[in-house]
Amino acid sequence: MPVTLRFSLPTLLPTLLFAVCFAPVAGFARPPATTPPDALAATMAGEYALRAGRLDEAADWYLQAARSVEGDAGLAERATRISLLGNDNKRSGEALKLWRKRAPRSLAMGAAEATLALRDDRLQEARRALEALLRDPDPKGWRYAVEAMSSGGKDPKATARVLGELVDSGAIPDDLQPWLVLGGLAQRLGDAALTERIVAAVIQHFPDQPRVALLRISQLREADKPDQARAVLESLARTEPMAPDLRLSIAAEYDALGDSATAAAVLAGGPQDDQLYGLRASLLAKAGDKPALGKLYEELKQGSANPDPSRRLLLGQAAEFLDRHAEALEWYRSVAGGPQRAQARLRIAKVLHDLDRDDESWTALRELQADASVDDDARRDGYLLEAELRKDDGDAEGELDAYARGLAAYPDEPELLYSRGLMWERRDDIARAEADLRRILVADPENIAALNALGYTLADRTDRFDEALQLIDRARVADPDNPAIIDSHGWVLYRLGRNDEALAELRRAFALQKDAEIGAHLGEVLWVTGHEDEARRYFEEARKLDPDNRSLKRALEKTGA
Repeated sequence: MPVTLRFSLPTLLPTLLFAVCFAPVAGFARPPATTPPDALAATMAGEYALRAGRLDEAADWYLQAARSVEGDAGLAERATRISLLGNDNKRSGEALKLWRKRAPRSLAMGAAEATLALRDDRLQEARRALEALLRDPDPKGWRYAVEAMSSGGKDPKATARVLGELVDSGAIPDDLQPWLVLGGLAQRLGDAALTERIVAAVIQHFPDQPRVALLRISQLREADKPDQARAVLESLARTEPMAPDLRLSIAAEYDALGDSATAAAVLAGGPQDDQLYGLRASLLAKAGDKPALGKLYEELKQGSANPDPSRRLLLGQAAEFLDRHAEALEWYRSVAGGPQRAQARLRIAKVLHDLDRDDESWTALRELQADASVDDDARRDGYLLEAELRKDDGDAEGELDAYARGLAAYPDEPELLYSRGLMWERRDDIARAEADLRRILVADPENIAALNALGYTLADRTDRFDEALQLIDRARVADPDNPAIIDSHGWVLYRLGRNDEALAELRRAFALQKDAEIGAHLGEVLWVTGHEDEARRYFEEARKLDPDNRSLKRALEKTGA
C-alpha cells in the first residue's frame, strides 16, 4: 500500500477518468418507484453489503433484485458493475445477460462485455467487443475500449496480443489521441515489440506532431535505450516556438532519464512565473547543481524588493537548497502575510532544526500550534511537522507526545490519527495502529485512505485476511482505479492464497504507478509462483526507486533474491 504522495512534472499521457465498467458504485441507489417489496428488500440488502465491503453478497443481492423486476435495465447494469468490481465472472455474465435483454447496446455495456471476455480468456469475443467500441461513431468509444483493456485481462500478454490484432485490423481511429494512449497502454502491458509497432505507425501517420516524439522517447526509455531516447529528446528540445505544456513534458522526460539539470534548463526557456521558478529550483537541487541553483537564486533576488509573499517564500526555499540556512531564515521571516505566512513559519522551524537549534525549533512550533489567529490546518501541520522531526531525531517519546498534544487540541483529527496510526504500525504495535485508523472510520466511515491503510495493515501484519479484504473492497468501491488500493487488493489476495488473481492486480497497480512497494509485492508473488527471473527484474526496479523500502527488504529476505 504505497502511501507517499509524489509531486511530479506533467506526464505524457493523460489519466483516463472515464466511468466505464469500473465506475464507482458507492452511494445508496434509489430503487424504481414500482419496485416490488421483495426486490426492494434485495436492493437495500445489496447496498448495505456494498457499504460493508462484501462485494460477493452485494452482487448476489443486486442480481436477485434485477431478476425480480422484469424489464429493469438499471438494476441489471448495477449488478453487472458490482460483480465485475468483485471479480465474480459467473455473476457478471448472468447480470450482463439481463442487461443486454433490457437495454439497447451502449458503450458501457460493450466495455463490460470486453472486460468479462478478457477475464474469461475468450479472446476472440473480447476482440470483437473491443473492435465494436473502437469503430463506434461515438468519439468516446475508443476510451471505453482502452479502459476495458487496462483493467480487464488476467494475463497482460493475452491483452497485448488482442491489442496487436486490433492494430493489424485497422480498427484504431485515425486520430492522434487514441494512438498515443494505446501506445502508452502497450508500454504498461510490458510488450516492447508491440509498443515499437504502434510508435512506428504513429510516426508514419502523424510525422510532425511533437507528442509523437514524446511517445517515441518514452518507449525508448522504457526499452532501456537511454542514448537513443536522449537523441530524439535533444531534437525535440530545439522546437521553436514551444508551447508551455510541451516544455513541461520535455523537462519531465529529461528528469526521467536522470538528467534533472537539463530538465531545469529546458524550463528556463520561455516566460517564467513562481511555479516554474520553484520547479527549476527543485530540479537543480535534485541534480546537486549548486552553481546553477546559485545563479537562479541571484536571479530571484533581483525582484526581492517587492514584498510579494510567494516570491519571498520561494527565495527561502532556494536558500535552503543551497544550504544557506541563515539567509533562508531571513527570507522566511520576511513573509509578512497571506497563506504563505503559515508555510514560512513551518519552514523556519525546519531550518532551525537543520541548524541543530532544536530548542528554538520546538519553540517556533509551539508558538504556531498555540496561535489562534492561524487557520486550523496550519496549526495541525505544526504538530505533524514536530512529530516528523522528532522521528528523524530518533526521539520516540517526543514523536508520540507531539501527536498526543495535537489530538488534545484537535480530537479525532483524521490527518493526525492517520499519521499516528502509521507510526504505531512502524513500531509493530498493530493494535494501536488499528485503533487510530478505526477512530477515523467512526467519524467518516467512507474515508478511503483509512479503509485502505487498515485493510492493508490487517492483510500484511495479521491473519485477519477476510476482514482486510472487506475493508479494501470498501475503498475499491469508492476509488477503483487508485494504484495504492489496487496494490492492497493484490496483496490481500496473495495472503489469501489466490495467487493468479493477486498477480493480475499487482501488475495493474505497477503499470499505473511505478512504486517500490508495489514492485516488491509483485516480485514476491512472482517468486513464490516460480517466475524467479521476472521477479528479480521487479526487485531491481524497486531498488532503483527506493532501496530502503521496508516491504522490499522483507521480500528480499523472504525470497533470498
